[in-house]
Amino acid sequence: MLQPLGFDPLRWLQGSTEDDEIQEADRIWVAVDGMGGDHAPGPILEGCLEAIDRLPLKIRFVGETDKVLAAADALSLRERLKSAQSADHLDLVASGPSIGMDDEATAVRRKRDASINLAMDLVKKGQAMAVYSAGNSGAMMASAIFRLGRLKGIDRPAIGALFPTKDPGQPVLVLDVGANMDCKPVYLHQFALLGNIYSRDVLQVKEPRIGLLNIGEEDCKGNDLALKTHELLRGEARLHFTGNCEGRDVLSGAFDVVVCDGFTGNVLLKFLESVGSVLLGVLRAELPRGRRGKVGSAFLRSNLRRIKKRLDHAEHGGALLLGVNGVAVIGHGSSKALSVVSALRIAHSAASHGVMEDLAALQSGCD
Repeated sequence: MLQPLGFDPLRWLQGSTEDDEIQEADRIWVAVDGMGGDHAPGPILEGCLEAIDRLPLKIRFVGETDKVLAAADALSLRERLKSAQSADHLDLVASGPSIGMDDEATAVRRKRDASINLAMDLVKKGQAMAVYSAGNSGAMMASAIFRLGRLKGIDRPAIGALFPTKDPGQPVLVLDVGANMDCKPVYLHQFALLGNIYSRDVLQVKEPRIGLLNIGEEDCKGNDLALKTHELLRGEARLHFTGNCEGRDVLSGAFDVVVCDGFTGNVLLKFLESVGSVLLGVLRAELPRGRRGKVGSAFLRSNLRRIKKRLDHAEHGGALLLGVNGVAVIGHGSSKALSVVSALRIAHSAASHGVMEDLAALQSGCD
């Protein structure tokens, strides 16, 4: 297992990096699909360069070379790119035609030298410890399964997203948030086991409290999927299952991991993203106007900045694909530089704390 790094992973996960000096020996390689996302490759490259300055990372940036260099020129990033390359902090890896956001997931089989496939291969070959893509999520999942493979004993990988809670120092991991629309109870059981390890290893929760998303807290509530899953989780000795979690309790801080099917989880994720932007808009609209408003806003500016950091989905730029044989982070399709930095922070945290070793040890119990 990798040795713990010499800094607090929660501080790095939450972006408190300004006072930490990066040691070259701490830097790890992460593969980035430079062509994935609505705005790629420019903002993806910009985010990678920013991440190199703020995080103990080195980036293997995979993309179509001519388009990457043209984007670097358009955003005046060429000098920063050269500097990162000279310091051996960034390596450009040439790829073939990329997979578009509107392509079918099966395109990963046709476009074998697409950036997402080559990025996955870097992880498989041990040339990177994690992979990040803001591209087509279906293609990302398909490529991860084809190139990295599933963990033995895991039927369906799940996408796990970190949601803010009332406790600013402890997010809740929700999974699945989009990979599996239709689930069986055994899938949700496996999601709970995967989430338990991530919460324990990366978020450093000694005994993660596992909840099952449901319409009521009583054991008898829910549909057939919820009832059968509840029975499985209640009988699982490896988990601290604390019962059903109603929608209003997801952000309460009463749970460390919440499991659900991908359809419900994706609706929950998108709703949370909209609530954050609406709340910030309401706060701005309700501030007093005129001279009085300007004075009040000046006093509240730091508070509003902290609120934005906790609620803005761009500050939590990626979700983990758990259940594949490697660390993979899926970013928002609309990701720009801030979201890329946030997602790479998650990739670094997962890659540097022995998650894969503990997931491998889990496999025998899932057979």
